[in-house]
Amino acid sequence: MRSTLSLFALGIAVMLVAASVCAVASDAQQPAAQQAAPQGRVFGSDAGMMFNPIKPEAAADFEMVMGKLKEALAKSQDATRQQQAKSWKLFKAQEPGQAGSVLYVFIMDPAVKGADYSVSKILSEAFPTEVQALYQKYSAAYAGGQSLVNLTLVQAFGEGGGMDEVQLPVSK
Repeated sequence: MRSTLSLFALGIAVMLVAASVCAVASDAQQPAAQQAAPQGRVFGSDAGMMFNPIKPEAAADFEMVMGKLKEALAKSQDATRQQQAKSWKLFKAQEPGQAGSVLYVFIMDPAVKGADYSVSKILSEAFPTEVQALYQKYSAAYAGGQSLVNLTLVQAFGEGGGMDEVQLPVSK
């Protein structure tokens, strides 16, 4: 009797889990128009970073494409692109990345909320006839996937960044 009751309880638990999984799966299959997923490389926060693991042998190609990206942003007449250029910086890690890659980091501080930071899109706006070749070098340079991180300022420690300017969440 006890084992029958246990099997019955287990069966109910399995059905509940299956129903939950089906509900999540059906939400994921809604038409794209109903889902509000951002397109491209978009930040919705105060600042952002992108981690770019690059093959060591392709670092020169990556840096060449970054030069073209800088040129594209500099010559853009679009106000959003001009804002992006003011706060977009590229850093190269001194330490080797995972599996010997070279880690380049984009830092956007402040990030232009809602603006598309897709390198290919920006390059295509400025260099429509060269974009294919540039994108091939850019994408072939990657040793792994690019990671995007949205950042929220918690505390600024320097001059002009006092705590009176930062809204901290209240912990309960």
